[in-house]
Amino acid sequence: MKKQYLDAEEKEIMEAIEKDEFVPLTGIELKRVADAIAARKKDMILTIRVNRNDINRIKKMAEKRKIPYQSYLSEIIHRISQTA
Repeated sequence: MKKQYLDAEEKEIMEAIEKDEFVPLTGIELKRVADAIAARKKDMILTIRVNRNDINRIKKMAEKRKIPYQSYLSEIIHRISQTA
């Protein structure tokens, strides 16, 4: 099984759950989170040719963040698209 890595916020949530102190989102907050998740739904496949050295550097950057490089690339594309 693949080891899961949690960021600081996720660790805080897990600790709250374990201490039975977690309060789930409701109402407007829940809708805001649901809308953000829906906006990031991956529903298209992209195939491009890229330079091997570029991908190797991107893989190293993703590894430092402990995330798959394709997820990292997807996040970069998402951020760029938001500034357009």
